[in-house]
Amino acid sequence: MDVPGRLSARRDSSARKDSSARKDSSARKISSDRRDSSDRRDSSTRKDSAFPADDSQPQPTPVEITVLTAQDLKSLKTDVLVTVVHVEYNGVILGASSNTAVLPNGTTSYNFTTSFECSPEGPNSLHDIVQKPVLLTVLEVLQKEKKQKEKKEMEKTVPLGQAVVDLLPLLQGQCSFKVSAPLYAVLTSPSESLHPEAKGCLEVTVCTREPLLSAVQLSESNLLSVTLEAAYCVPEAFAPAGSLQNYMACLQVPAAEEEFPLLFKDGILKLAGEKEPLPRPKKWSLDNVMAPGAQSIPSSFIVGGPYEDEDGELNKREDREFRMQAESTKRIVWDTERRCYLDPPAAVILQKRIGECQYLPMEVCRMSLPLPSKGKTSKADKGDEDKISFHGVAYVNMGPLLCPGVKQIRGAFRVFAYQDSEVLKKSKSQHSVFQDLQKKFSLTKEGLWSSGISTPLSKAVPSKKEDKEKDSNKMTSNSSHVHLSDATGEAENTTSLDGQYAEAGTFLVMEIKLDKALVPKRSREELSSRIKEMIPSRPPLPPLTTGAKKAVEDYHNCVTKLAVAILGEYRELFGKQLPDWGAIDPQTLEEQKHQLNCQLTISGKKFAFKEQLQYAVVKIVREKYLKTTAFKTQEQLQEFLSELYVYLVQQMHIELNQLLSKEAPFPSPPTRLTEEQLWFFAREAEVNKDYKLAAFYHHQRLAQDQHNPQSWLDYGVFCLLLEETTKAQECFRQALSLDPDHIQSLLLCGIVAVMLQHYEEAEIFFEDSCCLEPSSIPAWTLSGLFYELQDNNIQAEMAFREAKKLLQAQLTKKRSIPEAEEGEEKDISDGCGRSSSLGPAESLPGGLADELPEVVDPALTCMGLEKEAAAPEAASRAPSPGSGLSQPLCSIFMKTVEFLVEVNAVQFIHQALAHELLNLEEGPSCAYYLALAKAALLKEDFSKCEECLCEAIRTDCRNPNVWAQKGHLCYLKKDFGEAKKCYERTISFLEDAVDMHFVFLRLGSIYLEEKEHGQAKQTYLLACKDSPSCLTWLGVGIACYRMEEMVEAEDALTEANALNNTNAEVWGYLTLICLQGGREREAEQCYKHTLKLGLRNEALLREIQDAQHRLGFGNPAL
Repeated sequence: MDVPGRLSARRDSSARKDSSARKDSSARKISSDRRDSSDRRDSSTRKDSAFPADDSQPQPTPVEITVLTAQDLKSLKTDVLVTVVHVEYNGVILGASSNTAVLPNGTTSYNFTTSFECSPEGPNSLHDIVQKPVLLTVLEVLQKEKKQKEKKEMEKTVPLGQAVVDLLPLLQGQCSFKVSAPLYAVLTSPSESLHPEAKGCLEVTVCTREPLLSAVQLSESNLLSVTLEAAYCVPEAFAPAGSLQNYMACLQVPAAEEEFPLLFKDGILKLAGEKEPLPRPKKWSLDNVMAPGAQSIPSSFIVGGPYEDEDGELNKREDREFRMQAESTKRIVWDTERRCYLDPPAAVILQKRIGECQYLPMEVCRMSLPLPSKGKTSKADKGDEDKISFHGVAYVNMGPLLCPGVKQIRGAFRVFAYQDSEVLKKSKSQHSVFQDLQKKFSLTKEGLWSSGISTPLSKAVPSKKEDKEKDSNKMTSNSSHVHLSDATGEAENTTSLDGQYAEAGTFLVMEIKLDKALVPKRSREELSSRIKEMIPSRPPLPPLTTGAKKAVEDYHNCVTKLAVAILGEYRELFGKQLPDWGAIDPQTLEEQKHQLNCQLTISGKKFAFKEQLQYAVVKIVREKYLKTTAFKTQEQLQEFLSELYVYLVQQMHIELNQLLSKEAPFPSPPTRLTEEQLWFFAREAEVNKDYKLAAFYHHQRLAQDQHNPQSWLDYGVFCLLLEETTKAQECFRQALSLDPDHIQSLLLCGIVAVMLQHYEEAEIFFEDSCCLEPSSIPAWTLSGLFYELQDNNIQAEMAFREAKKLLQAQLTKKRSIPEAEEGEEKDISDGCGRSSSLGPAESLPGGLADELPEVVDPALTCMGLEKEAAAPEAASRAPSPGSGLSQPLCSIFMKTVEFLVEVNAVQFIHQALAHELLNLEEGPSCAYYLALAKAALLKEDFSKCEECLCEAIRTDCRNPNVWAQKGHLCYLKKDFGEAKKCYERTISFLEDAVDMHFVFLRLGSIYLEEKEHGQAKQTYLLACKDSPSCLTWLGVGIACYRMEEMVEAEDALTEANALNNTNAEVWGYLTLICLQGGREREAEQCYKHTLKLGLRNEALLREIQDAQHRLGFGNPAL
């Protein structure tokens, strides 16, 4: 055959083939795609069958996808009549439903089922299940015209909408689930909105015959999600004009022997303008999506938040303005989430890697793409397209993920020029991510570096031949224009470009989230059980069978029994001789008594009665008088017997009167000292260095109620003051055993455990306190200080950050109340200075601020809170108009120091003050020096205390607390003249100091020493008005006595004696008053009590004895 004949035959053959192709329906084309997909799977199976079968390999699990119905299709297009749905997964079309008519209400029922196989070895692995959704495309089947029907041409389809189904529930233990996937319209023209809302939905079910993960895998595996939001403050060289650019970033997850890359591509360069909206949806990393809305991940949003709550960099107060401005400037936006499935070994590797080096490098770069031009490209242009430029790296601090219970970090991370030595030093990464990716697999074949434009499904589904031609053209185009240069020389040549990141201040905002925390946080129940193991619940003590009270009761009972028995004997002897309601002659009564005594002696009953009474008396001697040893002298024995006899006779008369009296006895008056009074008196004794008296009050308080945890805690704090650490630990543990939820006891148990170097126990106590009271600033701060002692800087920083959040919330709440009240009286705009500090939530009336959504714009938040955070710090540094009491504590460390000073925990005080000193920008504040002075005074370091107080006065000379503290220092140094000046200056302020009681007490004593009795009386009366005690009333009594106001002096001393009847000085001045009043008996009794209690004031004792000698009474020895 000649050449023309052969060409003619070829044309005829080609015409027949084209005619045949036009006669095929779209279903046959879909079947062709199915066969194509099946061929690829069969080819993969044949490759695997070339090797011996391994029974240990897990079998593929089929995943069935059923599209049930579609809703509201008429909202996408009003005249739609027939539709078909395509199901696509991982780049492969799984199948298409048959043509289905749309009902008038816009619904249609597909009931189409297809499936794919999930296998750990691929092609659809668990990593694909995690990060690749099922893509559903609804296409409208256009009606054929009459000529087309005659010619039997192929049906035409037009894409109507797309939906995605997230398969993540399959890796969360579910075998089946049903979703209503939003159906987003496909853009038909560029003028349409880029983010159309969903106008319909598809009812889809996904199921597997068995779970993809076993119970063990489900409990030990994890899921890592990385969301790259945007890059801000990008270099000026980034411009939309010129050649096409692809902005990319990549993070390698150290989850296996070969790290798993998470690639973010197709960043959108946006010029300066409005900020990104909040909330905004996160997007899939998909290429073949025609409906922009289908890029959004269902129920997954970027919500933002205050900058201070972030975990990365640029989260300080001074960074707020820069962050707010950067969000409105030129930026690159991704808003893309990538996921990574971590099997149990991978989760362990990730945790180990973060423990070894907490920084992971996130590389960024810009790549030029070829222009869609038909002309030839010059060699220079090709060279530019071949290079990656602006190669930078951000060091992501993954350390917070090692804190117990932390599953998410979000923040801003600065971008630096990529330098191998610096990356190796900081992240221990020995290669560039982009260069390594190209070496491991062909990126051009997978299309990972494309601009995201793929062949739309709006065209007819191509045949195999068309697919091969397009893939071949695409591979040729990409391989000739887009590839990564792995030469180090080119990287060095771009150093000047990469350095522009640092000049521009570029930073990435990203979020890293885990499904489960790498380090599980111990539950409250577990911590409570651990504490119960350390502090076992002690059984209640058995009721005491002995004791003073019990001994007296037994004596009374014995007297009653003996009286009844003796009365019975008397009635037996003289019952017939008793006159009826008449008096017995005394002589007759005496004879009857003698006869009764003889009868009891003869019968032996008198001896028996004495034995019974003797046992009760012995118990009184042992339990009440605590006499268990022999007396040294006969005089001591006789004196004791006399005292015992008087007491026994008194008790016998009391019992006999109750027995013979027809009236009920009067109840004993209740004690006048409450628990609060006893604690205050103990505190007063501690300040006066009378530790024996303080211990007495603490013991008395515990005797009143041994089940009060606060009493045990206060006694433990007193033991800390005496440096009796072990005894203090027992007290705190006793308080905790009585109330496991006592937050102060938990903290003090942790503090004491640190002092005793029991660090494991301390960690449990601090962790439990944070779980019990998550809103406690001292709990979080002390936890941070403890972790810092353990060199656990990650958890220390997390604890400090949580405490700062709580402090900021407290300051915001405190400031919102008065400002809201002020706004009701006058317009905020007329407030001159305060209106600028109002945040958006504070400006709302009533409680509407609490109803705001949780989505927070960080810029708006910072605008409202910027001055709130700065105001208290500025107030702490500026001199106060009245005193330092009105100033809020400016930091978490000062709030914690306030608690530590109260509980005498000196070790943690210095550690917290060291942090406070580092955080102060303008030098130490008055509050800092004052706290340091109190800590020095606890250790009796007077020189250090004086130095700190001098600095505090220089910083704020109008703070009454500083002058009060200086007065205490001078008083303890016996410099009463200087102390008097300091105390008088403290009283002259408009606002009182914290410890005004002790200011009045010590100033009054100075006045008494200097014979200024009138001033002393007034000062002591001021103390009695607010906080009366034995010492304040004693001071009033002494001043009145010296001014010869005997009646007022006696009244004051009586009040003092009622509050504390064991004060020898009170009895001494009562002795003087009775001597001056000529009351001999009372003066003698007061003098006996004075001597018995051991008066240590020798001058007062000499004065009493002189008065006794002068008056001739009051002393039994005279």
